[in-house]
Amino acid sequence: MTGPGVPEPLVVVVTGASSGIGRATAVMLSNEGAHVVLAARSKAALLDAQRECAPGSTHVVPADVSRAQEVDALLAAAVDRYGRVDAVVHSAAVLAYGRFEDVPKDVFDASINVTLLGTATVARAALQQFSRQGTGSLVVVGSLLGKIAVPYMSSYVTAKWGVHGLVRCLQIETRHTPDVNVSLVWPGGVNTPVYTQAGTYLGRHGRPPPPIVSPERVARAIVRRIEHPARETSVGPANFVSVLGFRVLPGVFDTLVTPLMRLGGLSLVRADPTPGNVLEPQPSGEATHGEWGGSWPRRLTVAGARAAGSLRDAANALVAAANLRVEATNARHDRGTDSSGGAAT
Repeated sequence: MTGPGVPEPLVVVVTGASSGIGRATAVMLSNEGAHVVLAARSKAALLDAQRECAPGSTHVVPADVSRAQEVDALLAAAVDRYGRVDAVVHSAAVLAYGRFEDVPKDVFDASINVTLLGTATVARAALQQFSRQGTGSLVVVGSLLGKIAVPYMSSYVTAKWGVHGLVRCLQIETRHTPDVNVSLVWPGGVNTPVYTQAGTYLGRHGRPPPPIVSPERVARAIVRRIEHPARETSVGPANFVSVLGFRVLPGVFDTLVTPLMRLGGLSLVRADPTPGNVLEPQPSGEATHGEWGGSWPRRLTVAGARAAGSLRDAANALVAAANLRVEATNARHDRGTDSSGGAAT
C-alpha cells in the first residue's frame, strides 16, 4: 500500500537468486514488502525460487552475469517494470575444486569470468543506473576466501580476492556521492548447494567448513546493508580468527590449512571429474539450503572449533610476546636516556 506519508516498497535486483544466499535474500526481501527482480542463468530455477517469495512481489529475468548485454537488459527490465532500482544485491558465483594444474583451463577461466568479471559487470551496470537516479545501494557478497587462501580452490580464492579489491576501489570512488553506497558482506561456511554444484577434479565434492551458518543469516546481513550501508560485514563466528591466523601466523596457518581442508572442507563421498555448474547451470541442484544443517557431524564442528581455538591461543601468545618486546625496548631506551645526561628530577 502506498500513498501520502507511506514509503514505496524498495526495488531490489538480486543476482544468483536461484540458489543459496541469493535465493534466501530474495525471499526475505519479498516477505518484507520489497519488489524483487530475480536473476540467474536458469529460468526454471528462478521460477522455483519465485514460488517461495511473497505473491506478486517478484519479477524473473534470466541473465548470465558474465554477459554485459544480459546484465544491462536486467537493469533495464527492472526500471521498465518498477520505475527505478533502489538496490542491487550481487551474489552470483561459480567455482571448481582441484589442484590448480588439474582444473581444466576452460573451467578455471569460466569461474573467474563469472565470479570476478561478472561482479565488475554487475557493479558497472548498477552504478551507472544509480548515477542516473542520484541514489542507490550495491551490496556484493564476498567470502572469507577473499581474505585468506586455501588449497584446492584456486579459482574461487583468486576471484574473491579480486572481488574484495574491486569493492574497496568502488567504495573509495563513491565517497563523493553520499547517496550511492557500496557494501561488502563476507561469510564463511554457509549451508547452501554451491559446494555440490561446483566443479570438482579432486575425486570428492566440497562442503562448507565448520562452523556453518544458514543462508538466512547471511541474507539478514545483506538486507541490513541495503538501508544501512557499511564498508564490510563478516558473517561467521570464526572468520576473524581465520584471517588473524593467516596474516599473523602464516607458517602455522600454512601447516594446518591443508589437513583442516581435507577434514572439514571436502566430502567423504567419491565424485567423478565434472565441471559442475561452472559452464552450464544445473537447475535440479539449485535450492536455498544444502545438506549440512542439523545433520552435520559433530566431530567436524568440534574439530573446527578446536582449530579456531588453537589459532586464537597462538595469536594471543604472539600479541603478548610483542607487548613484552615493546616494554623491554622502552626500558632500554629509558636507561639509555638516564645515562646520557637526560633531565633529572
